[in-house]
Amino acid sequence: MKNLFYIGIAGLLLFEIANVYFIMPMPGSQRLNSIDVAYFLHSWRWVFRGVSGCLILLGGLSAFRAGRWGAFWAGLALLAVSVVAYAANFEMAADSMFYQPSVLTFKNAAANKVDKERIVIGVEINGQARAYPIQFIGYHHQVRDTLGGKSIIVTYCTVCRTGRVFEPVVNGQPETFRLVGMDHFNAMFEDKTTGSWWRQANGEAIAGKLKGQTLPELEITQISLAKWLALYPNSLVMQPDTKFREEYDSLSNYESGKRKGKLTKRDSASWQEKSWVVGVEVSSGVKAYDWNQLLKKRIINDMVGYLPITVVVASDNKSFTALRRATPGQVLTVRNDSLFDNGGSAYNLLGKSYTPDRPDLLKVNAYQEYWHSWQTFHPDTKQFK
Repeated sequence: MKNLFYIGIAGLLLFEIANVYFIMPMPGSQRLNSIDVAYFLHSWRWVFRGVSGCLILLGGLSAFRAGRWGAFWAGLALLAVSVVAYAANFEMAADSMFYQPSVLTFKNAAANKVDKERIVIGVEINGQARAYPIQFIGYHHQVRDTLGGKSIIVTYCTVCRTGRVFEPVVNGQPETFRLVGMDHFNAMFEDKTTGSWWRQANGEAIAGKLKGQTLPELEITQISLAKWLALYPNSLVMQPDTKFREEYDSLSNYESGKRKGKLTKRDSASWQEKSWVVGVEVSSGVKAYDWNQLLKKRIINDMVGYLPITVVVASDNKSFTALRRATPGQVLTVRNDSLFDNGGSAYNLLGKSYTPDRPDLLKVNAYQEYWHSWQTFHPDTKQFK
């Protein structure tokens, strides 16, 4: 009977390790196409634990009665599985490492305490604007808010360098999400209603009952706070939650690309796994622009499929935008963070027209990401060279 005890111990150890291995950044785990296996293990976790627990109970008495050394090894095995189970479910659980703000505070430009050189995710809805510093949302991974009458979740994955804002609405109903782990280095959220898993990079459900559905995505701008407030002077700015001061401080050099860790460093050379790119996705195609080249050129007038797209980097070397030009023949130049076309029209950095009776340029979502992330989730992307 004591063999049942050790089979149960081995089964529970293997299960707890596998259950966390596939959804956390373990050696080799994030390069596997293993999401279905991971979701199966997670969905049936109590069955695996129950069967292993029964075997442990059935063989436990015999194992502990097998002499002094038998009891010693049985106790050691039980301690080992307890430590592993605790670590896997508490210490290494994603939502046990990254918490939501206990208080969500916003201040206007006059009262703001956030350094204006910080990079923010700027969102404007129905005339209301807010700025969410990457330093804060990079730790929290998601911040739930209401803006312009809409419920939103502002999300960020530091391992992919992906900022996204979604409406937390599934099948017409409001939904809540928790951080559950990652797949291919990208953060995953689990919805409360069905337990489906959703990818942060594109808001797609990749496992569970709702697999294949997507969350409504909202327009964002990644920009320095100074530039954002110049464009939206009435914007409110998310302030730090003092409860997480240490966690915020640990990300103080993230946005500048100066971190040394393997997961969040920056490759200074172009087109390496951790190189920065600006990715643009429109109805006619997907293209990536090397950040180093953008810094040199400042502005690139290009075609993405059949659509004329311009990508521009501001003078602070941090802020950027992508705009859809009216025609392929319209050529934009940039001076002092204002845009001018060859027909005499002028625009601000986000494409708003300064010229009377001239329409605005259409802003399209553009994302600064690590090359490995953009390439993984946009396998059909083209490279601008």
